[in-house]
Amino acid sequence: MTDKELCALAVKAMDNAYAPYSGYKVGAALLTEEGKIYTGCNIENAAYSPSVCAERTAIFKAVCEGKKDFVKIAVSGGRDGKVSSEFPPCGVCRQVMAEFCPPEFEILVVKSENEYVSYTLAELLPSAFTPKNVKK
Repeated sequence: MTDKELCALAVKAMDNAYAPYSGYKVGAALLTEEGKIYTGCNIENAAYSPSVCAERTAIFKAVCEGKKDFVKIAVSGGRDGKVSSEFPPCGVCRQVMAEFCPPEFEILVVKSENEYVSYTLAELLPSAFTPKNVKK
């Protein structure tokens, strides 16, 4: 799976977003170590706080199926389902990634239909609070 193919799957996942309040649709495509792809989209709620981001939807789908070895994720977003600019993961999504992914986990942020930028989780969430911080 190439980075461009993963980004294209994130863009396609935007089609399933439920975003009647903000109008911003976001899609994500998560690649596991074994090559399986889990897609996600944002799902809004009238009460706002029960809303969930595309990245967490993809990660939680994978975890529900017993997968926890992630290689990278692509994220795309824009108004009315059209990629319009970078939509990097929010802080909550970055924290969820820190729970399951190493600091070098790659995050592809789609800028346009043909362009993306790559970050590591450590770049987007330096000094992350991880399971290592919780002593048993």
